[in-house]
Amino acid sequence: MSHDFEPDPRNDKILIDINGELFPRAEAKISVFDSGFMLGDGVWEGLRVYKGRIVFLDRHLDRLWEGAKALDFTLPLTKAALTRRLHDCLAANNMSDHVHIRLMVTRGTRSTPYQDPRVTVTPPTIVIIPEYKRPVFPTQGLSLFTVHVRRGFPDVQDQKLNSHSKINCITACIQATQAGADEALMLDPHGFVATCNSTHFFIFRRGELWTSTGDYCLGGITRSVVLELARENGLPVFEKNFSLTDVYGAEEAFVTGTFAGLTPVRAVDGRIIGDGTSRPLMQKLQQLYIERVETRDEEQVRR
Repeated sequence: MSHDFEPDPRNDKILIDINGELFPRAEAKISVFDSGFMLGDGVWEGLRVYKGRIVFLDRHLDRLWEGAKALDFTLPLTKAALTRRLHDCLAANNMSDHVHIRLMVTRGTRSTPYQDPRVTVTPPTIVIIPEYKRPVFPTQGLSLFTVHVRRGFPDVQDQKLNSHSKINCITACIQATQAGADEALMLDPHGFVATCNSTHFFIFRRGELWTSTGDYCLGGITRSVVLELARENGLPVFEKNFSLTDVYGAEEAFVTGTFAGLTPVRAVDGRIIGDGTSRPLMQKLQQLYIERVETRDEEQVRR
C-alpha cells in the first residue's frame, strides 16, 4: 500500500497534544459531542518530519487556514503559535526524524447532536498526533484499481477541502482492497482520471509528465512540488484531461503524497505499466524531490 510503514513499539507511549495539553496515547480523548467525531466537521493535515524539520510546513498551514475559512470557523491561535505547539509536541516525545504528524482541527464541541454550527459551544479542537512511521516502499510498485466511486463536482463536496469527511475516499479504498489492489484510482465526473483515494497520480508518456487538471482533487503539497521540480528541470509537464487508455499505454506511472514522497505504480487494472520495472524519469524526479526536502527550510512560520 502507499502508506505502509515499519511497526515501531515507541508509538505505544507517545504523547498526544489536545488543545495544548499533552496526554499519553491511552488517555488521549475528545468529547463525543466534538464536531469532528459527530459530523466530520473539521480539516486536517498530514505532516512529515525530516531531520528535525517539518517539511513544507508553510504550505500545509496555508491549506489548513484556507480550509477552516471555507468551513467558516477561525483557528484560536496564529500560525506561529501552532508551529511552536507542533515543535513542543515533538520535543516532548524526543522525536526528530521518520515521524508523521496528523494535525486535526474541528469546529469544536457542540451542545447537542445537531449539524447547525451555531450549537458549537467551545473554541475549535486542535489535536496533534506524532508517530514514528518509516515508509515501506513496495519493491515492484503499487497495483491500482479503477473504482466506480467518482471525485464529484465542487457544489456537492469540494475536493479542494481537506475535510474530516472522507467517506468517498474510504468507499473507494474498500472497493480497491476487495479487488486485491493497493489503492484506488478515481475518475472525475466526466470519466477522466482524477486522482487516487489517498495520493495523487502521475504518468509519463513519450517523455512528457501528465497529471490531472486538478479540478477534482485536493491541492496536494507533494504534487505541487513535483510539478515545480519537473518544470525547473526542463521536463514537459501537462495538467490535463486523460483517459484510462492513456494510462494503460504509459511508460511509467507513480503516485505522490506527504507520507512517502514518490511511489512507483507497477500496474493499473491488471495492465503492467511500461515494462513494469524501468522507471528512469520517476527516479530522477524522486532524487530531485529528496534534494528539495533536504535543502528547503520552511519550518519558520511567523504569520
